[in-house]
Amino acid sequence: MAFDGAWKVERSENYDKLMEKMGLNIVKRKLAAHDNLKLIITQEGNKFTVKESSTFRDAEIIFELGVTFNYSLADGTELSGTWNLEGNKLVGKFKRLDNGNELNAVREITGGELVQTYVYEGVEAKRIFKKQ
Repeated sequence: MAFDGAWKVERSENYDKLMEKMGLNIVKRKLAAHDNLKLIITQEGNKFTVKESSTFRDAEIIFELGVTFNYSLADGTELSGTWNLEGNKLVGKFKRLDNGNELNAVREITGGELVQTYVYEGVEAKRIFKKQ
């Protein structure tokens, strides 16, 4: 319920390094840095719907806490994993289908912002969203 609402990315920290570690070339990284990502999150019990809108695509992701699902990143990278609620944090654990490497994510509300933290192969990055 705290995650419900419309969110727009305001800033990123170390995002370029994360994308580089994930194998994105410099052109894709430069474009992704200005993707103007917006999220609309709704929660009904254990079911979440996340509508993503960016410069590159619109997508709707529907998942239930603890239930494995597949997801494609904007660059086409395929993932499989779960989101779980741990206290006031949404914790995602995903594996890339192409190489088996883990991508972990945490979404939490901090000071009125939605902070999304990613960790991939030892590189941590954050995307900070403001409520619209």
